[in-house]
Parts: sequence; C-alpha cells; structure tokens
Amino acid sequence: MNNGYSGGQDFGNGASSNDVVIHTAGLSKYYILGAETVRAVRRVDMEVRRGEFVAIMGPSGSGKSTFMNLIGCLDTPTDGSYWLNGREVSELSDDQLARVRNRDIGFVFQTFNLLPRASSLHNVELPLIYAGVSARERRKRAEEKLERVGLGDRMNHKPPELSGGQRQRVAIARALVNDPALLLADEPTGNLDSQTSREIVEILVQLNQAGQTIILVTHEPDIASAASRQIHLNDGLVERDFMNEGIGV
Repeated sequence: MNNGYSGGQDFGNGASSNDVVIHTAGLSKYYILGAETVRAVRRVDMEVRRGEFVAIMGPSGSGKSTFMNLIGCLDTPTDGSYWLNGREVSELSDDQLARVRNRDIGFVFQTFNLLPRASSLHNVELPLIYAGVSARERRKRAEEKLERVGLGDRMNHKPPELSGGQRQRVAIARALVNDPALLLADEPTGNLDSQTSREIVEILVQLNQAGQTIILVTHEPDIASAASRQIHLNDGLVERDFMNEGIGV
C-alpha cells in the first residue's frame, strides 16, 4: 500500500502535485442493495487546482453527497484513484484517512457540530488537541482564526450564546485552524436566513481570495454563483463543469 507523498507527481496534463489539490481518475462508488447495484458516483475524472473555489451542485440523488464523502476521505471508493494534496489517499486505511482528515481537510457542516458547553475558543482548538499541539500554540492559533472570521469579541461565548451566523463562523475558524490544503463546506448556509447566508459566503470568498482552496457543496444556485467554478453532477456523472463568468454573492 502506498501511503507516502510522491512529491511532484505528474498527472499527465502538465500539472503536478504542487499545483493540484484534488485529482481523481475513474473515481466510483457503488452500493449493493439486495439484487440492485446503485452507482452513486461513476468514473469521475476531475482536478481542482490550488486556490480554486469550486461549487458542487446537483439534485437529490445526483451523487454529490457521496462524492463529497469521497473527497473528504469520509468514505473509500469502489474503484478509481484519488490524490489529495499530492498524496494518493484512495487506498489508505481508516487510521491513515483519519490523520489525513485532521491535517489536510477542514470541514464546515450545515449543522455546525460545535460542543454546546465549550467556548468558541475551545471549539476552535479541538483539532489542534487531537494533533498534539501545545496549549499555548493552540490558543494563539485559535485566537487568530476567530479574529479572521470577525469573532475576536466572542471567543469566550458558548454556542447557545451565539447567533446561527456566529456559530457557523466558529465552525469555519475551527476548519481553518490546522491550515488545511482543502476547506470542504457541505451546505454551510442550509440553516441560515438569506442575509446571514450572504455574510457566510462572503467570508468564504475572502478566504479564497487569500489563497484557500474551497469545495462548496450546495443546491442553491445563488450560493454557487459565488464560486469561480461550478461542477454539476447528475446520476453520479459530471454533467457540466464550467467557470462562472460573473461572480457574486
């Protein structure tokens, strides 16, 4: 099993692992349900380069949730290969995938997934605790990320004391605290009103402008329009892959 970096890996199109955060070749996920085989993701070939902001869209049952789970190393493919940040992760063990998730991917979910009795600061520190970072360094980095999302004055507040938009900002700060190669946002505005949704998307845009690679999974066209590129899935296949001409929130 290959579980190491192959620095400068050539993907055959002039791009190397130094340029490419996500590279998939024939990526597939099939499920056996009785006598039926459900082809949730079917032979997807895709590249996302460093610094891109990509929105993944598709109707219910299109395969976008399964694809997100594969990209986020939350599931393993049935077939095909997946390289993340220059490392082939499609064949790694569960323990190895857990380390990749903590180090290389920052997750932002619709439901925030914050500890209700912990402060904003402690919630943001959590990935660093798992990574074995010292208490002093954890606090410093968590404070920096909370400042970055505009919550410098809410560090000691607990989630029940925050608005929905503020809780999602805490979740974004937590996702950024390990300086991940990829920020993966799964319907991050799904529980928010339209004004707060725009504010959250504007934060993602600002992070991308600062160089953060972002994959945004959404079913909302106006949210997807903030990304520089859209990929539409249907029946497990890439139906459309195009650059946004007019980017706006």
